[in-house]
Amino acid sequence: MNSLWIAAIVVVCLMAGALVGMALRAKLPEHHLSQDSMDVIKLATGLMATLAALVLGLLISSANSARSTVVGVVDQSVANAGLVDRYLAAYGPDTQQARELLRHIVIWRAQVRWPAEDFGPPEPPIPSNRNDWVELAQRVLQLAPRDEAQKWFQGEALQLANALAVSQGIAISQLLGNDLPTPLLIVLIVWTTAIFISFGMFVRINSTVIIALTISALAVAAAIFLIHELGSPFTGLIQVSSASTHALLAVLGN
Repeated sequence: MNSLWIAAIVVVCLMAGALVGMALRAKLPEHHLSQDSMDVIKLATGLMATLAALVLGLLISSANSARSTVVGVVDQSVANAGLVDRYLAAYGPDTQQARELLRHIVIWRAQVRWPAEDFGPPEPPIPSNRNDWVELAQRVLQLAPRDEAQKWFQGEALQLANALAVSQGIAISQLLGNDLPTPLLIVLIVWTTAIFISFGMFVRINSTVIIALTISALAVAAAIFLIHELGSPFTGLIQVSSASTHALLAVLGN
């Protein structure tokens, strides 16, 4: 689900919870609203709020860490792909097919990661039974070096192709393992809604209270929005920048 929709649902649930709490205050018998009862409710609410804050903080930290890993992998992959192209160019004209394959791989992956951006004519997808980086390594292995210099460039290109395959695996594992599970999202919404219900029981409704509760609800929704956005680095509003990939394609194959 879109991050903005999730944030909107959170705000609606929390404000509805606050209104339910205010309605309960008006209907509860007076002895349920005694000072002792309110003190216990405040302690319980404080405990829930502390736990909710810890969970939200940990989730934001985890999502941001995973996003930073993906950003690092993308930047390192761009640098490695550029070096592979330079080494193959230095090897000689025999590497033309390998360099064309490298450009195809970079463009295809960029179009998959950033479908809304222009990376040139659409590239045909690589079949699922083929590994693009392994195929690139095979093309490099098929070269027949004629001197020590070509042998060195071939070896370096192979090492970088292997590093690109490893980086791709790391990025995939981070993307697959950092999505906010729906049950956890539901628990967080129910949890924070219960907190807002208790908030509503403390006060009688007025404009100042409504403004304060609205700001608090927006803060909680913003935290869940950040968790969802950071966990989806190639979609949504907070995307990983494609500037380095555009810069690479400007020089790749030249």
